[in-house]
Amino acid sequence: MINLGLAIAMLGAAFAAAFACAGSAKAVGLAGQASAGLISEEPSMFGKVLVLQLLPGTQGLYGFIVAFFVLVKTGIISGNPVEISWDLGLLYFAACLPIAIGGYFSAIHQGKVSVAGVSLVAKKPDQSGRAVAMASLVEFYAILPFLISIISVYRIG
Repeated sequence: MINLGLAIAMLGAAFAAAFACAGSAKAVGLAGQASAGLISEEPSMFGKVLVLQLLPGTQGLYGFIVAFFVLVKTGIISGNPVEISWDLGLLYFAACLPIAIGGYFSAIHQGKVSVAGVSLVAKKPDQSGRAVAMASLVEFYAILPFLISIISVYRIG
């Protein structure tokens, strides 16, 4: 017999990891393209733009952490999955949605700010700190859904 609740919880974990990582992959790729263009002209700028490329990758990490917590709480990691009712499975699914959705969109927007930051550094290398600060502000809107998802998953059961 298929444990429907466990399947729904696993779908939530998959959403958390997949959407947050997809947003991060897209954003890190955009920032990487912009950084590569600058580095091809000015190799000494690598250190200044590397942080701008790394920043949008955190959302994928947040999604992975939430998915990992779900896998631990449901017994998948230990190899002994627990019997979960369908309504409890829905709670896990719902708990994963904030980081899945918030992580996806905040990563993409952070990537766009990072691309603009690379352009700023290309024109004014002494402004790299400000470029990083601007991209970091978007991180707040990744941390909020991450915290909501973690707290929600922790409190289920």
